[in-house]
Amino acid sequence: MLSGFVPVVGRPNVGKSTLVNALVGSKVSITSKRPQTTRNTIRGVLTRDEFQIVFVDTPGLHKPRTALGGRLNELVRGSLADADVVLFVIDASAPVGPGDRRIAASLIEADTPVVVAINKTDAASPAEIASQLTVAAEWDLAAYVPVSALDGDVPGIVDELVSRLPEGPAYFPPDAVTDQPDQFLAGEIIREKFLDRLRDELPHSLAVVVGDMEQRKNGMLYIPATLYVERTSQKGIVIGKGAELLRQAGGDAREELRVLFGTEIYVDLTVKVEKDWQRRNATLDRFGF
Repeated sequence: MLSGFVPVVGRPNVGKSTLVNALVGSKVSITSKRPQTTRNTIRGVLTRDEFQIVFVDTPGLHKPRTALGGRLNELVRGSLADADVVLFVIDASAPVGPGDRRIAASLIEADTPVVVAINKTDAASPAEIASQLTVAAEWDLAAYVPVSALDGDVPGIVDELVSRLPEGPAYFPPDAVTDQPDQFLAGEIIREKFLDRLRDELPHSLAVVVGDMEQRKNGMLYIPATLYVERTSQKGIVIGKGAELLRQAGGDAREELRVLFGTEIYVDLTVKVEKDWQRRNATLDRFGF
């Protein structure tokens, strides 16, 4: 069969995670309108009789301002080192910028085939899409495909990738869609429910760490999660007036986790302050980054 690893790269907020979910046909990465939602390399697996593609959803490449930002960029570079084909995502609804050009330049230097997805065609006019294609064509990469990940309109991407995969083994069982452990998935879903409810820089200051999950005698799955922020003033914002935000986001997370795990869920949320955790390497290690 044909098989290989396909990192999905691009600058922040171009829709990489939404595109991976659409291609895999299942939610393996959380999504948000906030840039830098993805903080780990997350694998999504698409298997057919003839091929297996292991998509590697990556954080957006950016100029880092913290130790966390530097680690995220290193994750992307590490995924590219093991790539069989690269899926480079740009935004059809926004002009090609310096960040896109820097990523393109680094990909041109590598000896790996690159398929470019012109994403968010649902939010762009035909003229804007044509303009993006014209600019991107200057990079002379392997293929260019306009898509709308939000609408699930992703024709041609898989064919372009499969045609460039090497022969190889199946890296995952045929029914696998991701390799993420349950604790990680639970933490990401909880974090997702807070992201678009928070304002300004606070989403970047939020980390979620899930403790040991326990199936209780009544069949309910107990999920303890600690939400870390960087300043005392942020703690009250995450909790909300009368703990309203905590209840809303926790309730939404519980419903999605109930479907994911197929059982009733109890989400036990605690909010703590870990000062400047994004800038402290020891804390990043402890949080699993």
